[in-house]
Amino acid sequence: MTAALLFSLLPSAPPLAGVPIPYAPRMDEWVTCILLACFFVSSWVLSRSGRFLWQQARDFVLHRERSDLFAVSTGGDVRFLLLLIGQTCVLAGVYLFDYFSGADPRLVRHVPSWMAIGTYVAACVFFVFAKWLLYGFLGWIFLDKEQTALWMESYSTLLYYLGFVLFPLVLLVVYFNVALPIVALAGVLLFVFLKILTVYKWLRLFCRHLYGCFWVILYFCALEILPCLVLYRGLELLNEYWIIKH
Repeated sequence: MTAALLFSLLPSAPPLAGVPIPYAPRMDEWVTCILLACFFVSSWVLSRSGRFLWQQARDFVLHRERSDLFAVSTGGDVRFLLLLIGQTCVLAGVYLFDYFSGADPRLVRHVPSWMAIGTYVAACVFFVFAKWLLYGFLGWIFLDKEQTALWMESYSTLLYYLGFVLFPLVLLVVYFNVALPIVALAGVLLFVFLKILTVYKWLRLFCRHLYGCFWVILYFCALEILPCLVLYRGLELLNEYWIIKH
């Protein structure tokens, strides 16, 4: 009894402060749910439109002279392909979130992950939709209807397969704690490869004369490089606004 009383009179040591665990996307339930949903969407679409996607890839490489756009619109593949385009935008948004949260950890301390990912995905959707409208408008002015349809079909094919490439890449950078420089390098390499395929298709479609090559180079810089730089810089400014506001 006396010993217990003496121990109770001794000054108690202050509790040790715990070390907070730094944020990691692999521990975020929103990121996990999004990737799981993308896996099921990819499996579902491939089980129903695998042959059509393979035909689209062959047409992109071998360069058809006439478009099958009307045949596509009458089938049931269009809704699956729209899902693939949406999945590409979602995965691009997750990839951007992983990069920006690693580049500036203050972002995830001030902004909920679902809000940041949703904003990046919405920006990607708007970017794709705006480029679709721009391609259609310029094709209506400078090209004939058949060439415009062929390019829009080819552009859509790039978006379909970009989603399939992004899925394992996003899994790698999220769950294997890849260093930020490697994440940036992988994104740049994927971007460069995508633009090489774009130039290849443009040359096959539009570069039939010498002036066509000049047209391709001019419009490639205006339609492919500049909008991507504007999108990236706009997201950087948005992140800075979020951090300063909160």
